[in-house]
Order: sequence, then C-alpha cells, then structure tokens
Amino acid sequence: MKTIEIKGSLREDLGKKNSNQLRKSGNVPCVMYLKDNNVHFYAHENSFRHLIYTHEAHLVKLSLGNQEYKAVLHDTQFHPVTDKLIHADFVQIFDDKPVIIDIPVTVTGDAAGVKAGGKLIVKKRHLKVRGLAENLPEDLVIDVTELKIAHSIKVGDLSYDKIELIDPKITTVVTVATSRVALKTEEEEAAEAAAAAAAAEGAEAAGETPGAEKDKEKEKEKEKGKEKDKDKEKKG
Repeated sequence: MKTIEIKGSLREDLGKKNSNQLRKSGNVPCVMYLKDNNVHFYAHENSFRHLIYTHEAHLVKLSLGNQEYKAVLHDTQFHPVTDKLIHADFVQIFDDKPVIIDIPVTVTGDAAGVKAGGKLIVKKRHLKVRGLAENLPEDLVIDVTELKIAHSIKVGDLSYDKIELIDPKITTVVTVATSRVALKTEEEEAAEAAAAAAAAEGAEAAGETPGAEKDKEKEKEKEKGKEKDKDKEKKG
C-alpha cells in the first residue's frame, strides 16, 4: 500500500469559531487518535486530494512540526451542500501491530448474470480489514465472472493473503439482481444518501469536532474519578 504525506500544523484553539476560520481559509480541522491522547491539527484541503478523492486506500505520513506519525484515515465529514471536506480523523499505527482499515472493493470480469439480463449491484464498496501495514492492499479485487442472476458473493466467500476480513461473513458484497429488484435497491440507496446528508448537516451545525467532543468526555470522566477519590478519603 502506498503512503501519502500530509503536512499540518497543531491547533491551539479547538472552538467552533476557530474551526470555521480554518475552513474559510481553505484548511481542514483534523484529529489524530493516539494511545493515550489526541492530537488536534489542521492541514490545507489540497493535501487530501490524493488520499480521499481516489478509489485506492493509502497509508499516511503526518508531518506536524518536528514530529512525524504513521497513520490511517479513520473517518471524514463533508459539507452536505458543497461536498467539501470539513473534518478528518486519523489513527496512529505501528509497523509491528495490526491495523484495522476500510479498503475499497474492485470488481472485475463480466458477470454471467448480467449477460443474461440482470444487473450487477455492489452492496459493499469498502470492506473492513485487519493486518500489518506492510501487508495491506490498495484495493480488494473480486472476480464476478461466474456470478449468476439471484446469486451473490458474501464476505465469507472471500479470502486474501496475510489479511483478515472483519465484516460479518454473511454480509453481501456484490450480487446480480433482476431489473425489478435493482430498481428498488437504487431507490433505497437514494433515501439513505439523503438521510446521511441531513445527519452531516446537523453535525456541522453542532459546532465542535468529534475529537474535541471525545476530549471533553475524557475530562468529565477524570473529574468524576477525582471526586470518588475524595469521598473515599473522607470516609477513611
């Protein structure tokens, strides 16, 4: 798997106002999840062009000041109207520890069911994979040449060298449906896309980034722990 470098700058202010200012200047607020804490930073939106707007998965080298981290892209948020990237989450990885990452599916071959009048439907465009960074492929190739109408390929039917598929084995990845079933599926996907856009708009209106919210939750847990310790000292 190829590695893409992203150069960013550490954030000093994590508020909504600062996040909006960063976006207006062409930057994307980001967070990287480490083992013990989170690192908040920002990078120019052009830095993500070859990472996000591509069919292939990539590893990431994050350069933040004098520090460099190996990471993978964990999650993204896009503006519901402009479709611009408004937030990105990363997770630090290590060469000797397995990483879990979503890898895109690439379908090859002319399905027998399509030649017979059916329609090929890709149900899962990404699959969750666990493996060492050096063994991760850029995509998961699936040959559908023998796939007939009303037949499907499930996660349990797939296997790849040195990596493990995490999704449930009964999950359908690709199928060949009749014209009537294919039309219903397209309508369902359109409804799901509309719901996802509405949810993204609500998240942006809320203001804080997901990483900032998780940091606040951790701080609350620490305060609760301190209060419990004080109560124990009083009783003792």
